[in-house]
Amino acid sequence: MDLTPDLPRAQARIAAWQARLAAAGLALRPPPPLPTTCCGRGCNGCVWEGWYAAVGWWEADARDLLEGAG
Repeated sequence: MDLTPDLPRAQARIAAWQARLAAAGLALRPPPPLPTTCCGRGCNGCVWEGWYAAVGWWEADARDLLEGAG
């Protein structure tokens, strides 16, 4: 299972959240760094699965921060 094709979409979502936060004058910790240890064999529990989950949690925190500011 190759999860990297979703990378451009995930990076675009991150950029959009960062722009919204900046426009609101808010700061959030950096998004999760890209994984560097993928072997490309489609392992169950691939590092990309963890990265996409971490991005989801980061987005939830960004949403919460924006909603709390409004």
